[in-house]
Formats: sequence, C-alpha cells, structure tokens
Amino acid sequence: MRASGGPAISVVVPLLNEEESIEELHGRLTRVLTDMGRTYEILFVNDGSTDASPRIIDQLAESDRHIGVIHFRRNFGKAAALDAAFSHARGEVVITMDADLQDEPNEIPSFLEKLDEGYDLVSGWKQIRNDPVDKTLPSKLFNWTVSQVSGLKLDDFNCGFKAYRREAVCDLRLYGEMHRFVPVLVHWNGFRVAQIPVEHHARQFGKSKYGVERLFKGFFDLLTVLLNTRYRTRPLHLFGCWGAIVGLLGFAVMAYLSVLHFTGLKVLHPRPLLFLGMLLILVGIQVVSTGLLGELINRSSHDTGPPSYRIRSFHQPGDVDASSPRA
Repeated sequence: MRASGGPAISVVVPLLNEEESIEELHGRLTRVLTDMGRTYEILFVNDGSTDASPRIIDQLAESDRHIGVIHFRRNFGKAAALDAAFSHARGEVVITMDADLQDEPNEIPSFLEKLDEGYDLVSGWKQIRNDPVDKTLPSKLFNWTVSQVSGLKLDDFNCGFKAYRREAVCDLRLYGEMHRFVPVLVHWNGFRVAQIPVEHHARQFGKSKYGVERLFKGFFDLLTVLLNTRYRTRPLHLFGCWGAIVGLLGFAVMAYLSVLHFTGLKVLHPRPLLFLGMLLILVGIQVVSTGLLGELINRSSHDTGPPSYRIRSFHQPGDVDASSPRA
C-alpha cells in the first residue's frame, strides 16, 4: 500500500560516479512522469561517489521538490543502496533503474501496465544488450544458472530496470550482491514475477563498475539465497545432503579397509586411505553442523541487526503532485 501522504510512484536511482548523466536522466524522468499525470518522487542514492555527483543531485533536490537524496558515508554497494531506498521510498509502486542512461525512462508506462495485470514485480529483459562480450557472456551463464537453481524462469536477472509493488519489497533486507536475486526472494515469498523486453542503450559516459569478480561474489550469494528461500525452513535438506554424501564416502572407505583387515588381506594401519576415510567423515559432520550453524547465525544477524550501510544525510522530497517540478 502507498505510504500515508506519499506519491503513487517512487523512482529509485542508485549511482556511483555518474556526474555526466545525472542531469539528462533527471530531465527524461521528469518529462515521462509528468506526462503520466501521477504523483511521483525520485530518490537518488549516492553510493559513496567521489566525483561531482553528490553536488549535482543536491542542486537538483533544491530546485525540484520531487527529488529525494540519500548520501552514504562511503561505497557500500548496490544492494545496500537499494535496501536504503526501499526503506525510504513512499510510493505505491517502486521503480529501480541505473543512472548511466542505458535504461529508457519512456518504458516506465509499460512496466506499470504489466503490474496492472496482477503481477507484483516486473523485471526488464535486455533482449539486445549493448555491452562488451566480457559482460554479456558471463551474464548469460549467470542467468541460466540462477533460473535452474531457483526455479524462477527469467532471461535477465541482472537488469536493474524493474518495477515492484511496495508490499513485495518492504520486508526485504539486501546486502552483499543480493540485489541480483530480488526476483528470486520475491518469488519465494509468494509474489508474482514477470518480465518485459526493454531497450538497452550503449553506455555514453564513464565505465562499468562491475567486473568478472562479480561472478564469484554472485555464486556465494546465490547459495545464501537458496538457503534463505527454498531451504529456509528445512536447511538440513541442503547441508545434510552434501554432508551425507561426503560422510558416506568416508564410511565406504573405512568399511573397505575393515574388510581387508578382518579377512587378513591387509593390515589396517598405517595406510593413507585410512586417514582419507577419517577425514571424509569429519568433513561430512562439519558440513552439516558448522555450515548450517554459520548460515543460520548470519541470517539472524541480518534480520535483527543494524543495516549493512551508514547514511550520512537524507533529504526527503517535499509534497508532490503531477505538476511542474519547480517548488
């Protein structure tokens, strides 16, 4: 539901060193949202920018009452930026998009139309992606893997252009690289997820903030998401499975050595295979106990502890309407 006195739409724009594109993006968003005739706000989240981006968004907020600004004390990552924005956004519908002008604001009405069909999250799908091959190929592998593991069939989990009903994200806690898995988290909370094709422009300014190392981070976060969704209420089905496999291998080794010993074919010790069997049994027990305990403690700390980011300042948008952005 819409926050009391809040706008119909909240557009969330996390950014890191995007000084060349901010003003143009603001102009495009303002034209589209004003033409739609709905009340709106635009929340810029400065994720520790070191260029002129903080000054630019502060100036825009002074001249446009629709703009809210969140400044982080340092770079905490996109997941933290979205987590902060979801906590402060007041709109009935929350739209997220990148600040690099690769997303097209004119497609916002298409997202809203898809939401009106009864969906709770609509994700953009960059069918034709204007990025170098070192980004597109890893992204295809990532999308296929997440679809297979999560059971949610989307073609582009990485697309930052998404629209959400407020109730679908108000209870999420994002950290690490979890922003890539918001559709999975929402899906496993019982909400309906869909996708629509979107236009993807080539980057005009600056450079991408993501490299190949994001795949490794994403893999471990995928395991966390898997535990906190499919296996949240039955974590032993995940850890117990792998622990049992390793432990059974250890028991098989020990059984083999025992047969050799009691039949007099081989002396039980000293043999490297004996130590391998013992090691496999111990590892199996540790996978079940230590891994399960550690993940559950981690989940509890993120549910009840402080957020993973620190805000230096927050400027809330003023009373909003669908008229001119000038105060």
